[in-house]
Amino acid sequence: MSNPSKHTDLFKDILDSPENLADRIAEILDCPVTIEDSKHRIISYSKHEKNADKARMATIIQRKVPEEVINSLWKHGIMAQLIESDKAVLVPAIENVGLGNRVAVSVRERNKIIGFIWVQTQDKILDQEKLKLLEEAAVHVKSQLIRHRVKRRKADVNYNEFFWQLLTGHIRNEDEIARQAEYFGLQMDGRLTIAVLEFEGEVLEKVEKHAHYLTEALQHVHVVCRVFDENQLILLIRLRNKKDSMDNINRFITDFVHKINERLNIEEVKGSYGLFCSSPAFIHASYNQALKVLKLKRKFPQELNAVFSYQELGIYQFLEELHTIRNEEYYRNTSIEKLREYDKKNNSNLLETLRIFLESDSNVRDAANKIHVHVNTLNYRLKRITEIAGIDLKDPNQKITLYLDLKMEALQDSL
Repeated sequence: MSNPSKHTDLFKDILDSPENLADRIAEILDCPVTIEDSKHRIISYSKHEKNADKARMATIIQRKVPEEVINSLWKHGIMAQLIESDKAVLVPAIENVGLGNRVAVSVRERNKIIGFIWVQTQDKILDQEKLKLLEEAAVHVKSQLIRHRVKRRKADVNYNEFFWQLLTGHIRNEDEIARQAEYFGLQMDGRLTIAVLEFEGEVLEKVEKHAHYLTEALQHVHVVCRVFDENQLILLIRLRNKKDSMDNINRFITDFVHKINERLNIEEVKGSYGLFCSSPAFIHASYNQALKVLKLKRKFPQELNAVFSYQELGIYQFLEELHTIRNEEYYRNTSIEKLREYDKKNNSNLLETLRIFLESDSNVRDAANKIHVHVNTLNYRLKRITEIAGIDLKDPNQKITLYLDLKMEALQDSL
């Protein structure tokens, strides 16, 4: 094989197809090559199949890198290196998933990962000149991936501006939205929702890279648009088909939080999303709902820990509005005040007992377990509560009122 430095300009002559580019890289490096998109789906692979290992063959057959291979690459720190650097990365063999020795490089468009090049080296060692050639190849692969997109986004700044117009409700005309969506190559048919992933503190470039990668790699939903706003990653999510549901988004958020914690040791990430809308003209409403979920999760961290969607908030949706009405009317729940006064004088906790009983859906056994008392003891306390507060705990209207007023008191305490 001739000196590889003579092949530097040969990449530029083969922009007609990704397949030709994979073959040319393989020819120059004398190793099998696979080009993948950011979701580890095959774009092209070289015809050089000599001594192909198990992982490469499985990837070609499935048209996607097997999940166990991706997981192993993460566990061995390889994916983190690829996401954080645009330099070639040496990949030692991982025998338990059939992966031989490799060299890989990420393909980027600005700060965003759009693909990867994998070179199966086996027992060969690529010198620094060949590693530089691989890094140069990534530049040409980037051009190839961008060139062959079905729809192109003209510029990130324009794309972000359009997304913010949708989020803030400054553009609601469906014809105009459809025109711009077509221009930027965005699919906005079907059911749409806004999801927000909120990080604790400043989002560093390293975290941003991983977050962008995960929105591409996780397969539960289709992320149409995304933008970082300070410590929040805002996503426009489209459900792929009629069978998809809230479970898909819940799994997406759960997996995102788990993987970002596992890979970067970031624990404080909260997720939320608004109601589904059938028209992008109502995206702003879904965005506001997602923000409200996050706001309430901060105020009720235990009660809403497992809640992501606005719909799942239930009565919490209306607490702030009810609280405002209560304050305007100078309303006070005299039954609660009587119990609080009694607890203060007698060093008891009847009001707390009432709260737990109501939150346990009036199930005496569950409530007794939560406060670690015998059922008979709880029944006695409930009897005293009804006597002191003058309430009937068999009346659903009274119970709902007490439950809401106690929740609004908790909301007031968090302000």
